[in-house]
Amino acid sequence: MGVGEIAGLIAAIAFAILAGFLIYPLIRLGKLFDQLAETVKQTGDHAIPALDESVTTVKQVNKSLEDVNKISSAASTTANNVGALTDLYGSFLGKPVIKVASTVYALKSTAQSFLSKRGAQSATTSGKGE
Repeated sequence: MGVGEIAGLIAAIAFAILAGFLIYPLIRLGKLFDQLAETVKQTGDHAIPALDESVTTVKQVNKSLEDVNKISSAASTTANNVGALTDLYGSFLGKPVIKVASTVYALKSTAQSFLSKRGAQSATTSGKGE
C-alpha cells in the first residue's frame, strides 16, 4: 500500500464519519417534518367542524336579531298608536273639559264676588244700626 492509497483510505473514513454525523440531524429534521404534517392535518380536521359550528351560531344570532327587529318595530308601532290615541282623546275631550272648567271657574268667581258684596252690604247695614 502506497502513501496515496493510505491518504485515500483516511479521506474515505473521514468522509464516512462526517456523513454519519450529518445523517442524525437529517433524520431528526425528517421526523420534525412528519410531526408538522400531522399537526397541519389535525388542525384542518378540527378547524372544519369549528367553522361549521361558527356558521350555525351566526345563523342563530341573525335569526335572533330579526326577532328583535320585529319586536322593536311592533313597540314603535304601538307607541305611535298610543300617541295618536292620546291626540284623539285630547282633541275629543280636551276642548269640552276646558269649556266646562272655565264655566265652573266663572260661576265660582261670580258667586264669590256676589257673596262678598252681599256680606259687605250686610256688615255696613248692621254697623249703621248700632
